[in-house]
Amino acid sequence: MKEYFANIKKSFRLRNFIPYFIVLGAIILLVLLAEVGAMKNSTIFLLEKMGYSIIAALSLSLVVGFLGELSLGHAAFMSLGAYIGGYFQTYVFAGLTASSPLLSIVLAMLIGGIIAAIFGFIIGLPALRLKGDYLAIVTLAFCQIVMTIFQNSKKFGAALGLKTFRYTKDSMFIISFIMVFLTLVSINNFIKSKHGRAVMAIRDNEIAAKAMGVNVTFYKLLVFVISAFFAGIAGVLFSNSTYQFQASTFDYNYSINILVMVVLGGMGNINGSIISAIVITYLDTKLATVLTGDFASLKNLIYAIILIIIVIYNNAPKLKYIREKYNLRNLIEKLRILLTKKHKRNDKINDPSREVEYGAAWSKIPTKIEMDAILSTDFTPDNTYVPDRPDKPTKEGK
Repeated sequence: MKEYFANIKKSFRLRNFIPYFIVLGAIILLVLLAEVGAMKNSTIFLLEKMGYSIIAALSLSLVVGFLGELSLGHAAFMSLGAYIGGYFQTYVFAGLTASSPLLSIVLAMLIGGIIAAIFGFIIGLPALRLKGDYLAIVTLAFCQIVMTIFQNSKKFGAALGLKTFRYTKDSMFIISFIMVFLTLVSINNFIKSKHGRAVMAIRDNEIAAKAMGVNVTFYKLLVFVISAFFAGIAGVLFSNSTYQFQASTFDYNYSINILVMVVLGGMGNINGSIISAIVITYLDTKLATVLTGDFASLKNLIYAIILIIIVIYNNAPKLKYIREKYNLRNLIEKLRILLTKKHKRNDKINDPSREVEYGAAWSKIPTKIEMDAILSTDFTPDNTYVPDRPDKPTKEGK
């Protein structure tokens, strides 16, 4: 036991837990603001929307960012969680919901998440044998099928939508951010485990991963099921944030909206997905409230222009220097150096007799050779040298 805690202390890195501290700090701040009544209803609604949007983005990031598969049916899993979880919470155990709303929403999240995970397994088993555009088409078809079934089911309100229990506004956004923290911890630990490394190996080179003994089918299904489970939880949080919703809410455009959060945040970047989900949700909500009347049609246009600017900034080669110099990682590193007072140890670090590890990332080392340059190197043998013929007399032989 002593060795176990010693290994934990040795491998502990504060920077790995910074996202946890930020989310916990946000939860504490929100609780304090709610207690003093310093939050408007519009702000509460925005925070609720940010909460389940972050969970949806994190769950899809598992499939798109870390597994490397394109899924366009993520809204279907949210729809399953919202309808099934909301139905159980409102109609099946209505007495428990009235007496203990917190326990009922916990049970609803478990039921909605499990149902979504089951459908994720059913759809993922045949669909994940496909790749690229074919997988995207299958998941898109699944999204449309789920939406059509709920739209024509009288038990779930048909086209009018399902009337659900609305959780208390004063605490619903706090529950959402608590679930954001639990989702972040779960996905982050999964990615950093041996299973996460196997998933990323499949993303980088599926053939090589299979040759090394990685069970590709198992890990693809595992990621798809976990992603669907958390999407179902996000759907239950959505149903508790409104009084009534329609199946048309979770259409193709909603799946694309979640996919945009993942792509703009960076493929395989958990922190980026969180920031992107917050920014996109804020822009979408504010544009919908500011642009009203005749200007309502401009909402999608302005939203698209903002997204295009963000995409250009993230991918333009000429802006690479600005992205590398002015980013959140460098800011955190500067704050860490300032807090630890690293400048006091410059005499030891700059001592030429001490071997110091190069502090930059591998991608920033100036001596790094690009892979394209290696692959494009011409290795054609040089045949300019022609040896003397054996029968040709030499000067010594004359």
